[in-house]
Amino acid sequence: MLSDISLGRYVDTGSVLHRTDPRLKVILYMVYLISIFIVNSPPALLVLFILTIVQLIVAKIPLDITWSTLKPVLPLALFILVINIFTIKQGDVLWTWKFLTVTDVGTTRAILMALRLVFLILSTSVLLTLTTTPLKIADALESLMGPLKVFRVPVHEASMMMSIALRFIPTLIEETDKIMKAQESRGANYDTGSVFNRLKGYVTVLIPLFVSSFKRAEDLAVAMDARCYRGGKNRTKLNPLKIKKKDVVVFILFLLGAAALIGTEVYFKR
Repeated sequence: MLSDISLGRYVDTGSVLHRTDPRLKVILYMVYLISIFIVNSPPALLVLFILTIVQLIVAKIPLDITWSTLKPVLPLALFILVINIFTIKQGDVLWTWKFLTVTDVGTTRAILMALRLVFLILSTSVLLTLTTTPLKIADALESLMGPLKVFRVPVHEASMMMSIALRFIPTLIEETDKIMKAQESRGANYDTGSVFNRLKGYVTVLIPLFVSSFKRAEDLAVAMDARCYRGGKNRTKLNPLKIKKKDVVVFILFLLGAAALIGTEVYFKR
């Protein structure tokens, strides 16, 4: 069910990664994001797999949460796998039938791109959404983008919008699930029939979902205005971010893992 999707949810397990400074986790996420797209060799892919497992263990993320995070992405990963297998024609031919051709290079690249997506989602969840509250993510982004204020970039407003978007992803998923159940009780069918009929059925979900989303946005705007919210100018924080020694240790250890990943890729690419 849609309610089982963990995207955008914060799961407090009390791990050391949960207590790490969010600014360092954002930097680590960017480093791992770049590292994931650098990986091209099987040994580096193995190192990436080990680092991802280590992240899950350190964060103490339960297996059911990990599965619910991956489950919505698997169809897209499978689609990427199939498309790349049959569209990349480089390398030795492994199998051919009429206009379909599978090569060794195409198969390797297809598997690599599908796994990249899986590791990307896991790293995003472990380093950001599952281990960091939306408020802390907003504070981290505002702090890291602070130098842009010199160029009159609305840093506080941008980070606030990002945190609100992350905060309301679980709410919208829950609302969608409720609407689909209500429509199914009235005879709507989303699992049978042609693709066109299924898409028509989802119109009965999208319209009330849009109405509900605009209503929530209006209520949030009224609530913020009633509390005299005026953006980041002259605002103070109840819990200002402070980097501690243990945060630096966690940051260095994860950074060394990313360095090992990049070093493995460079070594086997020679």
